[in-house]
Amino acid sequence: MNHDDEAPGDGGGDAQRLGDGTRAVRAGLPEPVKNEPPLPGPVFAAHFHLPGEVEGPYTYGRDTNPTWTLLEQAIGELEAPGQDVHTVVFASGMAAISAVLLSLAGTGDTVVLPDDGYQALPLLREQLQAYGIHVRTAPTGNDAQLTVLGGARLLWIETPSNPGLDVCDVRRLVDAAHADGTLVAVDNTLATPLGQRPLELGADFSVASGTKGLTGHGDLLLGYVVCRDAELAARVRQWRKIVGAIPGPMEAWLAHRSLATIQLRAQRQWANALAVAEALADRAEVTGLRYPGLASDPSHKTAARQMRGFGSVVSFTLPDRAYAERFMTALRLVEDATSFGGVRSTAERRGRWGGDAVPEGFIRFSAGAEDTEDLVADVLRALDHAGVGR
Repeated sequence: MNHDDEAPGDGGGDAQRLGDGTRAVRAGLPEPVKNEPPLPGPVFAAHFHLPGEVEGPYTYGRDTNPTWTLLEQAIGELEAPGQDVHTVVFASGMAAISAVLLSLAGTGDTVVLPDDGYQALPLLREQLQAYGIHVRTAPTGNDAQLTVLGGARLLWIETPSNPGLDVCDVRRLVDAAHADGTLVAVDNTLATPLGQRPLELGADFSVASGTKGLTGHGDLLLGYVVCRDAELAARVRQWRKIVGAIPGPMEAWLAHRSLATIQLRAQRQWANALAVAEALADRAEVTGLRYPGLASDPSHKTAARQMRGFGSVVSFTLPDRAYAERFMTALRLVEDATSFGGVRSTAERRGRWGGDAVPEGFIRFSAGAEDTEDLVADVLRALDHAGVGR
């Protein structure tokens, strides 16, 4: 359980008034102890001293760990400032997603997924169906999941969607789902807690891969689930215990360490993403440009109502596969990698994986923390190079 992020002597309500940067650098820190570090080092323990009756918070390493506790408190403070929420961290984002879906839905239940979401969702859909769970899908855009919602146990929302960057109206979908007794989970990976707070929009769960923008250095795998309901959280936590999808203490400590800079990273990344998108908008060879922060983007109005920042990812399409590959090869400041949200800009021709319904020339671009002028210049130079080789 996470508690209010309180300044010394302040009430819990003041936690909601703190700035994002202030909250980030303080989130999850224990009370100061003389001669102890502000953030205790990772606890490497498979078991803990446990004489007599089983009691206390730490017993066995698959159940709980002090390093997880601090990280879970920190994430909860970022996802829902000043509120009493429950956070469960996992070994990866997919572990967190699977835990929510598989712990809450059973044989005969129906779940609704986006059909344009993260690439691994179709694999999870197959597993759900193998367990006798009915799955319906619809696109993220235009709130299309509303059309297949009736009687569902759980609605899974991914907004902005990955990799197409469509946005749906979370409050509208939540209201419709709750009116029908349906739980709602929102994948918040692309937005991060600084860009969007699903629990404040009415969702039952905020779920994310902490591998991406949350931690931002491309050096760990992590996932998490945040919710207000203690019983639902207990089911998710029990699932983690059963399948053993626990984060290593070093990964948990690194993640907590990295949270302190999330506002600094996000502000530069969002500014860079917008600058890149604006530059791409003037290029004739670029089609299908999407970035929710662009005033011209089809999702901008909806995104502006519910997001506090528009994320680091831009998507666009170049004329064909060869053109896109020349563009990727010509980049100097942008790494060809499949992740996103890091301090170093990355991009990839997404169609190389298969599984995403995107053109062969589709590029998913993740803006890092480089100087804006340098990054934009590199992208435009690479486009020029790709065009010459056509």
